[in-house]
Amino acid sequence: MVDDIDDPRRQEPAFGLDERAMLEAWLEFHRTTLLLKCEHLDDAERKRRPVPTSMLSLHGLLRHMAEVERNWFRCVLLREPDAPSLWYDPAVEDSEMVPLDEADWEADLAAWEAECQASRVAAAAHTLDDTGLRFGEPCSLRWIYAHMIEEYARNNGHADLIRELVDGNVGC
Repeated sequence: MVDDIDDPRRQEPAFGLDERAMLEAWLEFHRTTLLLKCEHLDDAERKRRPVPTSMLSLHGLLRHMAEVERNWFRCVLLREPDAPSLWYDPAVEDSEMVPLDEADWEADLAAWEAECQASRVAAAAHTLDDTGLRFGEPCSLRWIYAHMIEEYARNNGHADLIRELVDGNVGC
């Protein structure tokens, strides 16, 4: 539900926006939603993995989305396939999500914010029809925006459940 979080930093996009403005606004909406889901918790609560069969935590989701931002906007759109990952290690499954024992929230939050800003800058220099390369195939900025909205929406659903299990807070 769009009205579940009452915070001036998160605004539902206007109904009459053009395509690009709408895509950008929905992506910002979902970026802000993830941030809000992580606020007002201590370090242990953000790192907590309350579903025994899952490696998901709020801290891990934020790190995951930093990697996703970097991949789609830097590696794909800007065609920098060798851009180094932040935490991803191909030898460790879900390496951006675990281990988090030594992870520093403030540093990881700053890294995510930097990736979001770098994504904004990369996108601003391109039209929706401009393409990057994904597995050698052209991939439009329009497709990247649609995918990023979907990726954040899915992970924000996880964040909703995790937050409720961590502190009982719903709609935060």
